[in-house]
Amino acid sequence: MFEVKNYSGSKEKDYNLLLKQLEALIEDEPDVIANLSNASALLNQFLADVNWVGFYIWRKDELVLGPFQGLPACVRIKSGKGVCGAAVKEGKTQLVEDVNQFPGHIACDAASQSEIVVPIHKEGTIFGVLDIDSPSKGRFDKEDQLYLEQFAAILEKYI
Repeated sequence: MFEVKNYSGSKEKDYNLLLKQLEALIEDEPDVIANLSNASALLNQFLADVNWVGFYIWRKDELVLGPFQGLPACVRIKSGKGVCGAAVKEGKTQLVEDVNQFPGHIACDAASQSEIVVPIHKEGTIFGVLDIDSPSKGRFDKEDQLYLEQFAAILEKYI
């Protein structure tokens, strides 16, 4: 059973607790959709000042909407399109302080002002992306990036 923990206010300590919670949630569950669903719910509960947390899964030649928390979202995104597509095309995390300044940004939710997208790989190839939006500009920083990349690395072990 999952129990909501009170976070300490120290970003490092709180993210380390989050990573332990993720591992405990998914380590014995073989179903990818169940694990991604719990991962998005966990992040949504943990992160303050976010309006969308979820996954897009790579299918053939595009990203397709996967489990998420938030308002209805864009369903399909081509490689290279928007922040998610850029993460796939470039193969690296996209940390965007102001989505309105990102060329080709796809506005699924007009309230989103900043975004971080972390690629997820399976056996060396793209599996999908973790996508998190915030209604505040500059919400995400390099420390968030570091820990969210670790979050994705844990997921990679179980997909």
